[in-house]
Amino acid sequence: MLFPVLVKKAYARNLQYRSSHAINTVASGIFGLIYVSIWKGIGDPGQAGASGYTLQNVIHYVAFNQICLWITLFITNGLGIERSVRTGQISLDLMRPVHLFYHLMAREWGQVGYQLLYKSVPIYFLYLWLLNLPVPYHAATWLWTVTALVLAAYMNICINYLIGVTALWTTESNWLFWVHFSLSTVLSGFLIPLEWLPDWLQRISRLSFYPYLQYVPTKLYLGMEPPSLLAGSAVWSLGLTVLCLAVTAAVRNKLEVQGG
Repeated sequence: MLFPVLVKKAYARNLQYRSSHAINTVASGIFGLIYVSIWKGIGDPGQAGASGYTLQNVIHYVAFNQICLWITLFITNGLGIERSVRTGQISLDLMRPVHLFYHLMAREWGQVGYQLLYKSVPIYFLYLWLLNLPVPYHAATWLWTVTALVLAAYMNICINYLIGVTALWTTESNWLFWVHFSLSTVLSGFLIPLEWLPDWLQRISRLSFYPYLQYVPTKLYLGMEPPSLLAGSAVWSLGLTVLCLAVTAAVRNKLEVQGG
């Protein structure tokens, strides 16, 4: 029962700040509309673009990517591990009779759930109204999309856990989060489809986990790719899980408390 309680507590903690978080939601929705306006300004609604995309496809692609951000990318930097190292809290976390990775992951799922309901969902309805975002009529499409989003959120939790635990060796891991964020804006297909990247950058992207954070969920939602892409999400999720567990074992043998 511990992990459901951690999820619930993390969700309840965020509820205390709904009014201030509403500003982020409004700003995120506006940013998405700005991206769409840029594409409307440079696109030709009467012609198909590269890789068969039309202007309407691109608008829907960019809009759904913006909706996904709060689930697949915007989570706690390093799961808060760097701060725990600096305060010495990490020593208590490791003493608890619960695995550190499972503990922090459960807590983060509470935040992801909150951001889904109070950020992604409102932006989704806003774009349904303003951008005529298509709504899938087949239950299978919703199933594949939700599965892709859950796996994407889980992968990002794993990635941020790995970023956070580097603070045990460097005491400063925040820069890694921003490197990850910067790479994601390009390699995940956030602003433009992967097909439009240079060939060499496409190859790098497709060899990484980044397309499974944004590109795959969006393409599945729009019905532009088969659900077989989820196999890649599952493989990366499994690989990152193994890596997180291995790193946690190493962390227990390497603990240097700063300020604790």
